[in-house]
Amino acid sequence: MTRNVHGTAIVVGERGLIFIGPSGVGKSMMAFTCLAIARRAKAFSALISDDQVFLTQQQERIVATCPPSISGLMELRGSGIVRMDHVGSAPLDLAIQLVPVSEAERLPPENESWQIGDIGSLPLVKMANNVADPLAVIGGLLPAWRQETPFW
Repeated sequence: MTRNVHGTAIVVGERGLIFIGPSGVGKSMMAFTCLAIARRAKAFSALISDDQVFLTQQQERIVATCPPSISGLMELRGSGIVRMDHVGSAPLDLAIQLVPVSEAERLPPENESWQIGDIGSLPLVKMANNVADPLAVIGGLLPAWRQETPFW
């Protein structure tokens, strides 16, 4: 079974991330920021898919795939469409739910998960959409990732 979700999926180092949230919250720009930070840290980084992401379960993992028509393309709202280094698909490790800073809970619940229909779930962290270094925030929230460049 395949789920078509609205989000932006990327790979940073060996980790697959998907940014989710309402339209216009900044998913693409936050993912772009992560890719740029990783690139400057000389870590592998690539776009999987922007705006539309196909999710499937393969061998106990959630795998993100890009529709061919948008492969390698990312829309940076207000700036335009950019061509990015990309991979066709990759397993995901974490969902990041972006929240407008005015609506962000001071201390969101811990150990949340994002249920993806009947194909499985991913660990979920919530993040205000104005964070300057999202990879550092992820490293702060997930201590096991701190040894991995560029998550800290």
